[in-house]
Amino acid sequence: QVPLVESGGGSVQAGGSLRLSCAASGDTDHTYCKSWFRQVPGKEREGVAHIASDGTTTYADSVKGRFTISQDNAKKNVYLQMESLKPEDTATYYCAAGGYCGGAVWFWGQGTQVTVSS
Repeated sequence: QVPLVESGGGSVQAGGSLRLSCAASGDTDHTYCKSWFRQVPGKEREGVAHIASDGTTTYADSVKGRFTISQDNAKKNVYLQMESLKPEDTATYYCAAGGYCGGAVWFWGQGTQVTVSS
């Protein structure tokens, strides 16, 4: 069973919106932070948004005010609502889960591509 499975990526024009979803399996039951990272070829993977089990959220400066991370009531599945998308948001987006926000990632999803055209 794959611990994390992303969906919802695609292509959109600048200014548009996308919603990413991450379905979490039971393997992630003992994690207390779920996150979205993104990566473009040749660059390091960067943290975009994080949500702790108590609902506390943190965002990269580059997405504050445009992206919103949320989780369902069971605190298993996590979502990333992306608004006012920019071409520089183009990347492969990965769902991740770990013991605490800012700590090591224990589980990664396979990634979903987001492409924003100008």
